Amino acid sequence: MKIAAAGSALPAHYYDQPTIIRWLQGLWADAPAVAARIDQLHRRVGVSGRHLALPLERYRELDDFGACNREWTRCALELGERAVGEALRRAGLQPRDVDVLFFTTVTGLASPSLDARLMNRMDFRADTRRLPLFGLGCVAGAAAVARAADWLRAEPRGVALVLSVELCSLTLQRDDHSVANLISAGLFGDGAAAVVLVGAERAATGPSVLASRSVFYPHTEEVMGWDIGSHGFRIVLSPAVADLAQRRLPGDVAAFLRDQSVDRASIASWVCHPGGPKVLQALQDGLGLADADLALSREALATVGNLSSASVLLVLQQTLQQRPPPGSLGLMLAMGPGFCSELLLLRW
Repeated sequence: MKIAAAGSALPAHYYDQPTIIRWLQGLWADAPAVAARIDQLHRRVGVSGRHLALPLERYRELDDFGACNREWTRCALELGERAVGEALRRAGLQPRDVDVLFFTTVTGLASPSLDARLMNRMDFRADTRRLPLFGLGCVAGAAAVARAADWLRAEPRGVALVLSVELCSLTLQRDDHSVANLISAGLFGDGAAAVVLVGAERAATGPSVLASRSVFYPHTEEVMGWDIGSHGFRIVLSPAVADLAQRRLPGDVAAFLRDQSVDRASIASWVCHPGGPKVLQALQDGLGLADADLALSREALATVGNLSSASVLLVLQQTLQQRPPPGSLGLMLAMGPGFCSELLLLRW
């Protein structure tokens, strides 16, 4: 099976980081210590600007979880439709060609899920299989591509579509003064990304998915995730993320490649989720990568922020556009709540 194309969609409202910092300082003006710390924290996250689902002034109007989630449903549907349309156009396919749709998010809730709502807006077949995923967080983009490839092994004429929509700004907790929430407010952005995969009997110019692996780290559920309640989504984000990445990923990557009879030096392209500057540096140090190996990940982080599950798909889209040398190997990877990681071996 092959990755045929990728597409993305970003909200129209773009703000540079200094503008967002000033707005947040005004939001927390009644807590001077918090307002003073924002500038220091946000200038260290490696983000120069972000796309937001709403104009900044609209966020003050969102006074409860219901209001935030209604905006999530409205904006996510529009962005999802745009991302899917772009990916399908690049693949030379139509919605009716899609056999299975994997949808993932971790920033909003809807039932019927967003994939069902897209079925009513785009010309998908009534028998298109739908698999909505929730809770995987940042790892979900890579995991959904891996699960789509798994499905296509049994359907060599099949077409699979992966869609991620993450509107992280709509999870902002105004009454949470924790360092985790303050960092989250400076790191995460909004956007959608879609990937089209096709079975082995269909032609495509993108990379083949040779193998994948999921790795779960027991008793690490407090490292990353959400505390979900009437307040909405309150971030759980431990400083241990970067340490886990540096300690665990090198061995996991080595074992995965060894089982595929692939030498680490054979990997010519790295499609890595840009979790944050510390996580990227931990990956670089732990895996012995050069600056150029993570250039696209750092560029994505700088220009749009961390888009949770959509970020690695955005990096994949940019890698597809660069067209790595035919026959070369690539590794796609992400980490997320659980704590866990997902690895995919690609051949371009």
